[in-house]
Amino acid sequence: MKKKMSIQDKLNEIQLPSWMETTLVVLKKIGKVLAEIGRWIYRLRGLFMAVPVVLAALFLATRNMARLPEEVGINLLANGQYEYLISRGLAVMVPLIVTGVCLLMMLLSRRTIYPWIISIFSLVLPWLIWITNVFPA
Repeated sequence: MKKKMSIQDKLNEIQLPSWMETTLVVLKKIGKVLAEIGRWIYRLRGLFMAVPVVLAALFLATRNMARLPEEVGINLLANGQYEYLISRGLAVMVPLIVTGVCLLMMLLSRRTIYPWIISIFSLVLPWLIWITNVFPA
């Protein structure tokens, strides 16, 4: 009975020219380098995802620090008054802290996408604070 040859065995029997063998060796080395780069990108994905969020949060914080009044109103009532008045610094720092906590959870958890999405949504807080204080209903 004749033994069936696998595809790998058939490929091993083929004699390639020397230039083609060196090309294959070079391509295998390039593939290994690209695979290692991919592994490092995957390992550092939390940092790559966090950098734009941190930059946007800092930009919004500095913008709100310049644009908000000294006392910021929170929870607009039906009569046009605010339920709470807080300082500008607190109104700027709380959304920044919320975003930082979300990013910290992202860096400490195995599933990075869920806290990252929450940190993206937390970037809406500075806009909402500014809009409710500049354009009260």
